[in-house]
Amino acid sequence: MIDLTALLADLRDEGDLVESWVADLEPDGWALPTPATGWTVAHQIAHLAWTDEQALLAATDPDAFTAAVTAAFTSAPDPSKVVDDAAAEGARRPDLLDHWRGTRAALAAALADAPPGAKLPWFGPPMSPASMATARIMETWAHGTDVADALGIRREPTARLKHVAHIGVRTRDFAYVVRGLPVPADPFRVDLTGPDGELWTWGPEDAAQRVTGSAFDFCRLVTQRAHRDDTDLKATGDEADRWLDIAQAFAGPPGEGRSKQ
Repeated sequence: MIDLTALLADLRDEGDLVESWVADLEPDGWALPTPATGWTVAHQIAHLAWTDEQALLAATDPDAFTAAVTAAFTSAPDPSKVVDDAAAEGARRPDLLDHWRGTRAALAAALADAPPGAKLPWFGPPMSPASMATARIMETWAHGTDVADALGIRREPTARLKHVAHIGVRTRDFAYVVRGLPVPADPFRVDLTGPDGELWTWGPEDAAQRVTGSAFDFCRLVTQRAHRDDTDLKATGDEADRWLDIAQAFAGPPGEGRSKQ
C-alpha cells in the first residue's frame, strides 16, 4: 500500500528546499543561466509553477485540463515550444515565488483529497494521485538540480531520491518507445546505493540485463542532468547498456541530455 501522506510530505520537503535557495535572491540571481540552454533560474521556477498548476487542474477538473491541453497544443504556432513558452511567460511574473508556493500547496491538498482509485489525466498516461505526487517530486528534484548548479549550491542527496529512481526504472519502456526502438522483452535488474548506504533494488535477481551504481547518479542520468560518462553507473548486457544511453524519466520527446564534463 502506497502511503500518499508520506509522498506528499516528501513533495513538500523537496519544494521547500528549492524554495529556500531562491527566496532571498536579488533580480540578478533570478536571471542567472542554468545548465538548460536558454533557461534562467526564473525559468526553472516558472516551469515548476506551470506544471504544478497543470497538475492541480488535472486533479480538480479533469475535463478542463484535457480541453486546455488540447487547445494549447493545437493553437500554438510551434507545439514543441509550448512548455518553453510557458516558462518564459511565467518567468516574467513579479509574484512568481508566491505563485509557485501557493500552487504547490493547493496541489498537495487536491491530491490528498482525491478519491481512492482516481486516475488523473496527464501529458502521458493517466496517473493515480500517488503517481502524480511521485512525478512532481521527480520534476522538482530535476529542475531544482538546475537551480542548484546555477547558484553554485552542492546538493546533499536524501532518501527522496528513491522516488526519482523509481520513476526512472518504471519509464524504461517509454525511453525506447519515444525513440521508435523495440522494447526489450525481458525485465532488467537495477541495484542502486542510496545516500545512507541502503541498497535499493528493482527487477528479478537473476536478470541478465543489469544496472548498478549510486542512486544519485542514476537520478541525474534519467532526468538528463548528467552525461552517462560523468556517472558511476555500470551496465551488464547490451540492452542495459543501450538503456543507459537513452534513459528518460520525463514525458515528452527525447531530451537533448547533457554534455560530458
